[in-house]
Amino acid sequence: MDLNPIRAKIDELDRQLVGLINRRLELAAEIGRIKRSTGGEIYVPEREDAVLRKVTDGNPGPVRNEALRAIYRELMSAAIALEKPLLIAYLGPEASNTHAAAMKKFGASVDYHAMATVSDIFTAVEKGEADYAVIPIENSTEGSVREALDSFVESDLKIVAQIYTEITHALISNEPLEKIAKVYSKDQALAQCRHWLQRHLPQAQLIEASSTSRAVQIARDERGAAAVAGELAAQHYGVPVVARNIKATADNTTRFCVIGRTPAGPVGGGKDISSFLISLGDEAASHSGSLLRMLMPMAERGVNLSKIESRPSKKRPWDYYFFLDVTGHYDDSAMKEALAELKKFCPLVKWLGSYPAVNG
Repeated sequence: MDLNPIRAKIDELDRQLVGLINRRLELAAEIGRIKRSTGGEIYVPEREDAVLRKVTDGNPGPVRNEALRAIYRELMSAAIALEKPLLIAYLGPEASNTHAAAMKKFGASVDYHAMATVSDIFTAVEKGEADYAVIPIENSTEGSVREALDSFVESDLKIVAQIYTEITHALISNEPLEKIAKVYSKDQALAQCRHWLQRHLPQAQLIEASSTSRAVQIARDERGAAAVAGELAAQHYGVPVVARNIKATADNTTRFCVIGRTPAGPVGGGKDISSFLISLGDEAASHSGSLLRMLMPMAERGVNLSKIESRPSKKRPWDYYFFLDVTGHYDDSAMKEALAELKKFCPLVKWLGSYPAVNG
């Protein structure tokens, strides 16, 4: 069977694709020059979302939308690199789940910098040492990342985008299963894989590490040790995978946020999410049903609540902050009306950012 005619057609299409890609990047570079001359932002989350929605909505197949989004993210990553060098901070070390999420969002053409703590990340972006940062905000099985929520209390940074990533854990070690005596990992990863570890390594000691990547480094250098981490970390540090997909639940998804100094504009059409930090202060102690009263201004205007979580304010006993995610953008008229009413009886109503809902 002669495949040469088909391959010749593919070669011709590849030639055309390379030409079109370069033309697209030339136009993006031209936009970048205009943005720089006017002081505009190089990374525009709402534009990124609009592009991804357009290409997937018009996709006739057979390529899957997930693959198409991955291709276009790399195109946009290359475009950003031509417009301006972009530095993305993330919760490290290298090959952590947050690193993988950052690369999923920003692609391979920008620069990345691993940082040790969420607090360090906020400081780096606030000072302009990094353009944006990616931090974990919550996990579907283990709940919210408290350090991330607490950091928003004192910071003026805004959430500009979000990333949902399915977390798959592997057992990583230079040793066979029967010789593993210690298993290192982040506390959340150990909790997510505890049932598997109890079944297959009941005698092994489970030891917390500062990150899943650090756990792999320890397993690489210590005899009888293993790590629970993603396969990206195994590849990065050159340690074999002993067992794959050892998490306890079928759905183990982590939500990451992109934070920056400039808020994102509206996508519109009900495709925005807004996050707020609200304190009831003395209202909570002096009025029964105060939490319901806090929610009513949004409910009455059709602003849908998708998440609410309380955290101690750490300023006085039994004083709490409430973190809310709601549908819509901060600039929507219904949102503005609801916020104006909330501010009449809430001592703190802080906008944490509006950003595109996940394009799934």
